[in-house]
Amino acid sequence: MNTSRLAAMARHPLALPLIALIVLLVVNRAFNATFFHIESKDGHLFGSLIDILNRASPLALVALGMTPVIATRGVDVSVGAVVAICAAVAAVLIGGQMHVENGVEVYVSNVPMPLAILAALAVGLICGLWNGTLVSVVGMQPIIATLILMVAGRGIAQLLTSGQIITIYYQPYFFLGAGYLFGLPFSLFIVAAVLLLLWLLTQRTALGLFITAIGINPVASYFAGVKARAITLWVFGFCGLTAAMAGLMISSNVKSADGNNAGLLMELDAILAVTLGGTSLGGGKFSLIGTVIGALIIQTLTYTTWSLGVPPEANLVVKAVVVFIVCVTQSDQLRQWLVRKPLEA
Repeated sequence: MNTSRLAAMARHPLALPLIALIVLLVVNRAFNATFFHIESKDGHLFGSLIDILNRASPLALVALGMTPVIATRGVDVSVGAVVAICAAVAAVLIGGQMHVENGVEVYVSNVPMPLAILAALAVGLICGLWNGTLVSVVGMQPIIATLILMVAGRGIAQLLTSGQIITIYYQPYFFLGAGYLFGLPFSLFIVAAVLLLLWLLTQRTALGLFITAIGINPVASYFAGVKARAITLWVFGFCGLTAAMAGLMISSNVKSADGNNAGLLMELDAILAVTLGGTSLGGGKFSLIGTVIGALIIQTLTYTTWSLGVPPEANLVVKAVVVFIVCVTQSDQLRQWLVRKPLEA
């Protein structure tokens, strides 16, 4: 492989995120000989890698929704609260009442499960559109507009749950976050479907070009005929929708909804995942695959700190240090310096 090809690979936006993820995986393998081992039990695949993929799914969903928002020079710090709200809505509607049928105790949903899921998704979409309206119509700064819902949304979730943890007893609902399909966690298929949909919309239609144009120069894109307000409104709406999906997945996995802690600080992890994947906070540059890689980096880092016995109090510090290193190494100036040095030698 010649030097020019190596230089081109080093300049690829996904090069450093992939290297960071590989390094984390290798570190885990060094301390855990069975880290890469995957086995099948009852037709389901189990192992550390499967566990990381499964637990990264809610964050990946939220981060995928956040990606077009950040690409249009926005940010949504309310996604954690939206996760809590939608999980609470689903838990309240589904619940699970015990009935005796043919002498067997079974739990049934308070309302039909599809209706409860649609209601939770609709609430998430409404929350996102509310944020989008404040940003695109009212003209508020994105961080201020979404900060309103971040604070109020957590209170709404606590009101829905009466400040308590609502336990869900309806067995079919657990499939969303803990079920398996073709041997793999069902959550992975949800993430793959959202990723595919976003990729088709941004790569096979003009939407990706419009998002990029708005992020680079919203004024110029407006005079060029791009419907910046409408696009901004709906990218925020989509972000709320993916947060709702994550809320359903989390509440399904833990079989409960906690208005106090569900989705807590998830907005920060989502922003980190997006930026780790190469999306520019300045707008106009985004990578969907990079976002998923960023979510995997964060979840793998969390797994690593726990498996190495790092005290819980130090987890956030370790995460901050690693994220800082990855973000610094994504600097264009540093990339050019790293590539130029071998060439000069």
